[in-house]
Amino acid sequence: MDDQAANVRKPRADAVRNRERVIEAAKAVFSAGGSEASLEAVAKRAGVGIGTLYRHFPTREALFEAVYRREVEQLGELAEQLKAAKDPVEALRRWLHSNVEFVATKKGMLAALALAVQNQSELHAFSLDRLTKAVGLLLDRAVAAGEIRSDISPEDLLRALIGMCYMHDQPGWQATALRLLDVFIDGLRIQPKAKAAPTAAKPSQPTKKRAPKRTVRH
Repeated sequence: MDDQAANVRKPRADAVRNRERVIEAAKAVFSAGGSEASLEAVAKRAGVGIGTLYRHFPTREALFEAVYRREVEQLGELAEQLKAAKDPVEALRRWLHSNVEFVATKKGMLAALALAVQNQSELHAFSLDRLTKAVGLLLDRAVAAGEIRSDISPEDLLRALIGMCYMHDQPGWQATALRLLDVFIDGLRIQPKAKAAPTAAKPSQPTKKRAPKRTVRH
């Protein structure tokens, strides 16, 4: 009985590993984009046959959704890890930087697979809720520490992030987005008020000696 149970469990473990390898390979291939971003390239990178890929993900949309949800969940987990970081501003910066990689994967999937996912609205709602909570967790810490201005919302941060990522489509756009994010975060920092410089005392003017009056003789 135990041998039979072991024989049943082994294929399931192999199947789980193959699925995980396909998801990780898809993330790498789609992030790179270009002409090589295809399902065949994903299968080759994962070290599985194309038939194995389709057994786990019978449609392109199914693969897209699996990668997309995995990325969102990992960003949520990263926020939980970073909430204990010593520097709350750097924790927020690191989380936003990680989102650039997520956007690159998403853009690559849309371009490579020409997807028209039927449940995009549900995926959008899922990701918006998860990411808003994640960034809000880190933003609240930075605000409470007096490091970040308090008139910014989690939604504001996500809108800024998306704008920076989708403004550029040329090769190397990620470096530009990361640089802009750094400028943006630094601009949100609360700058210490500069102490007013003491007013310098005006040097006393030397007293002018009056010339003695001359007596006019008639």
